[in-house]
Amino acid sequence: MKMTREKGNSFLSFLIELPVLIIIAVVIAWVIKSFIVQPFYIPSSSMEPTLYPGDHVLVSKFIYYFREPRYQDIIVFRYPIDPKKDFIKRVIATEEQTVQALNGKAIVDGKVLNEPYIASQGDSSNFGPIEVSSGKLFVMGDNRKSSFDSRVFGQLPQDNVLGKAFFIYWPPNRIRIVR
Repeated sequence: MKMTREKGNSFLSFLIELPVLIIIAVVIAWVIKSFIVQPFYIPSSSMEPTLYPGDHVLVSKFIYYFREPRYQDIIVFRYPIDPKKDFIKRVIATEEQTVQALNGKAIVDGKVLNEPYIASQGDSSNFGPIEVSSGKLFVMGDNRKSSFDSRVFGQLPQDNVLGKAFFIYWPPNRIRIVR
């Protein structure tokens, strides 16, 4: 009889503690997703060949508490025209830099960028020069022919940046650090 009572008390204790444990788990998950790391899904081909449609990436949400976004960082941000949408692009120029393109070659502060990550050398677009304003970034997709980026929506306010993509975790054959 004593054994049954202890089991009953243990089960009752478990039922009482369960909601508290669930609340703690939800709060921890919310803190991690809101402030540390968040998963994102890649829906388009604008970042090929670095990221493909269907890739799932982890984004560091805390790195920019310690430093500003830099050239070549792949960032996730709230789309300036519709902040309910998230976009992912590569930082090409930061505040107070001058960016332009001639025959598809990106040039920052008069120097042609070495961009081995871009999808195709067939892009022959021209724009600029544009001086990036204080507190703004100029972002472009790696697949320049199929990217809706700063060439279209303008300079990105740094306040829109959600974080830096750092790891592809899905699909399994694409698991790797993002650069």
